[in-house]
Amino acid sequence: MRRVRRVLLIANPTSGGGKVPRLLPQVRERLSALGVEHRTETTRDLAHARELTLEALALGEIPVAFSGDGVAGAVAGAAAYRDAVIGVLPGGSGNDFCRHAGIPGDALAACETLARGEPRPIDLGEANGVPFLGIASLGFDSEANAAANAAPRALGRAIYVYGALSALARWRPASFEVEADGERLAFEGWSVICANTSVYGGGMFVAPDARIDDGLLDLVAIRKTGRARFLASFPKVFKGEHVRLEHVTVRRAPEIRVSASRPFTVFADGDPIADLPVVVRALPAAVRVLLPG
Repeated sequence: MRRVRRVLLIANPTSGGGKVPRLLPQVRERLSALGVEHRTETTRDLAHARELTLEALALGEIPVAFSGDGVAGAVAGAAAYRDAVIGVLPGGSGNDFCRHAGIPGDALAACETLARGEPRPIDLGEANGVPFLGIASLGFDSEANAAANAAPRALGRAIYVYGALSALARWRPASFEVEADGERLAFEGWSVICANTSVYGGGMFVAPDARIDDGLLDLVAIRKTGRARFLASFPKVFKGEHVRLEHVTVRRAPEIRVSASRPFTVFADGDPIADLPVVVRALPAAVRVLLPG
């Protein structure tokens, strides 16, 4: 007989422009219909999400992030290397981890994954000792993330395009030094991206070949090009076609070291997690996540 799953929904009331509170009653009804025992806690911030994760694990529950990628990353990081299983329900603006992992983008449909999904080990990333779930990036990405986070939530997924266009208007060139798997890259350019998953920014496939079970990070370095060319090539990232452009370099490595000619904040899963210089590494098979069969 299949064991009844007990989950703690870690719900972010502000995620996705208030999407989570609207959907929560339907999600709870759906979980009950699927035979999943559950309770709900509202999270105040990422630190609180980590506390709730540890509380759930101590009670033998599966902590489930019902929010965006930031809370999902916090839950995954707190559960790392604890022989734990976590779940993710899409409740944010981007939901890029769900997009990469094949979890349905509709929260009610994704409840099926919590009830019937299989626990599978996945890698995490780590930037200066801080774990993350998806993609850590810096440079132009730092300014685009900051602008997106300040944008009105009513924009939905459009906040990421808004953030990129807003950052483009203020961008000043920068130089980067990167070391990946013994290879050194020094260049003037736009961004350095260290990807555990393939997609960020609400559907931008910036590292289309990245995998969450290979123990490696995909490095994507975007070198100097004119603003007009950068803007013209921007739509290609939604299909992952930008990696074929001559000013884009892709490498794969278990550890990546980055410094730059001026300060940048490293963002991951939509939140600031580190400053330069930064060491980003893969954490192989760090946590098990309920994924579709």
